[in-house]
Amino acid sequence: MVSFSPTEPYNDLPLLPPPVDLESRNILKACIESRTALAALQQSGALIPNQAVLINTIPILEAQASSAIENIVTTADRLFQAAQAGDSQADPATKEALRYSTALHCGFKAILSRPLSTKTAVDVCSRIKGVEMDIRRVPGTALINAATKEVVYTPPDGETLLREKLANWEQFIHGFQDIDPLVRMAVMHYQFEAIHPFTDGNGRTGRTLNLLFLIEAGLLDIPVLYLSRYIIRNKAEYYQLLQDVTVNGAWEPWIRFMLDAIRETSQWTTQKIKDIRLLMDFTASYVREVADGVYSRELIELIFIQPYCRITNVVEANIAKRQTASIYLKKLVSIGVLQEWKSGKEKLFIHPRFLKLLTNEDYQVEPYTQAPQTGFYL
Repeated sequence: MVSFSPTEPYNDLPLLPPPVDLESRNILKACIESRTALAALQQSGALIPNQAVLINTIPILEAQASSAIENIVTTADRLFQAAQAGDSQADPATKEALRYSTALHCGFKAILSRPLSTKTAVDVCSRIKGVEMDIRRVPGTALINAATKEVVYTPPDGETLLREKLANWEQFIHGFQDIDPLVRMAVMHYQFEAIHPFTDGNGRTGRTLNLLFLIEAGLLDIPVLYLSRYIIRNKAEYYQLLQDVTVNGAWEPWIRFMLDAIRETSQWTTQKIKDIRLLMDFTASYVREVADGVYSRELIELIFIQPYCRITNVVEANIAKRQTASIYLKKLVSIGVLQEWKSGKEKLFIHPRFLKLLTNEDYQVEPYTQAPQTGFYL
C-alpha cells in the first residue's frame, strides 16, 4: 500500500487499474441489478415522444442536487425560472447551479462526436465555473473538513504529473473494455476526484462525467439519470468511502455504493418519467375536453418542455403567432392548467402541477376532476 499523508500532496496516487479484484461475485451481482434498472430507465425514456421534455427538466434536478453537494444551495423552482426568464436577476447560487445544467448539455453534445477525455473535463469545468479553467499549475490545493477544519486530503501537485495521471485515467476509461462499464464508472469517478485536476469545480465536473460516460457506453441515450439525488442523501458515506479507497484501498465498498446509487436512482427516475407521461396524458385529455379550440399536441408538449413558458416560446415553436399564442396561454390559465406570473416586463406562464411533480417526492398524479357545484376543474 502506498504511503499516504493527508497534509502531503498525494503524488504517489496509484495508476489505474488498481491491483485488486474489481469484479468480485458481490460486485457482479450488484452490477446485474444496476444494469437492469438502468435498462428500464432507458426504455421508459423512449416512451416520451418528445425527448426535450426530459432533457429540459431532469438535468435541472441533477444540477440543483449536484450543486447542493458542494453547499451551493438553490431550489429547482428557482432554476427553472432562471432558465426560462434569464438568469440576470437570479442569485449567485442559482446562476452557478444553472451553469452546471448548461455544462451537462454541452458535454452531452460533445461526446456525440468525440470520446470522453481530459479536454471534455476541462470544457465541462469551464462551463460550470463560467471562466476558462485548465489543469492546476500551482500547489496549495487541499481538501478540508468543514467541521474540524483539518486537512483530510491533499491531491497531487504539478501540471505535468496531473496530466500524466489524467492520461492514465483516459486509458482506463477506453482501454479496459473487459471490465463492466458500471465498475469502470465507479473507478474513474474515484480517480478523477483523487487527481482533483482543477482549482475548483472538481466534484461537479466528476459527477457530470459519470453521466457522459454512461451515454458513451450506450447505457443511457440522454443525460436523465438523477444520480446526485442519491449522493446528497448519502453525502457523509460518499465522502467517507472515497477516503477509504485512498487510505485503505477499500475499493469494493466504494464500487458497491456507486452501483447502489445507479440502481436506486434509475428506479426513481423511471417512476418519475412514468408520472410525467401520465400527467401529459391527463393534461391533454383535459384540455381537449374543456378547451378543444386551444388543444394541440405541440402546445401540450411545450408546457412540459418549458414549465415556465413565455408567449415567445409558443411563437418560436411555430404553434401560433404572438396574439394567438397569448390567447392560448391565457386560456390554459383560465381552465387551471397554467398560472400567470409577471417577471419584469414579461409574463411567464407557470405549469404548477408539473413543477410539483418534479420537485415534490410525495406528489401523486391524478386526472383533472370537476369540483361539485362549481363547474371548475381542479
